[in-house]
Amino acid sequence: MKFLETMLPYFQGEKLEALVFILPIGLLCLVFGGWLISEGQQGFTRGVAIPFVAMGLIISIIGGTVGFRTPAQTTQIQQAFMIDQLKTIKAESDRIEKVNRAWSWYLGIWVVFGILGLGLRLLTNSDFLQGLGIALVFFAGVGLLIDGFADRRARIYSDVIHELNRAN
Repeated sequence: MKFLETMLPYFQGEKLEALVFILPIGLLCLVFGGWLISEGQQGFTRGVAIPFVAMGLIISIIGGTVGFRTPAQTTQIQQAFMIDQLKTIKAESDRIEKVNRAWSWYLGIWVVFGILGLGLRLLTNSDFLQGLGIALVFFAGVGLLIDGFADRRARIYSDVIHELNRAN
């Protein structure tokens, strides 16, 4: 079954990326940001700390949610496929199309983070804004890395789904 042969590695990759990379990065960002805040310094340190805490929280929630929901999601899709293959492929086609449409939005967010971060770092004299800028550039890189892997995984999966849709 070509669908299952592609679906299982897609979701396995999603789970591993979420639990081995995204969640730990988020937790490390929370720890780092919390440590910087505990230092009680202003300016540059505070500018770095605030986005690290905010993004660390967001990244941790996303990593944990995706990583821990994926096994149940995989099981549900497998069971649905055994009952009605065409309906399952259609449902996954609709879902993965939404996922693929989101990549351009995510890319835009990371580009804005990067440009804004570089602008703040290079074009301001405020220690706070320079720290904020560096943190934004860091998260632009992390986001591009995470979404780069996820996008490639999703495209392989969606290509197979589209091929199966055309065949039916």
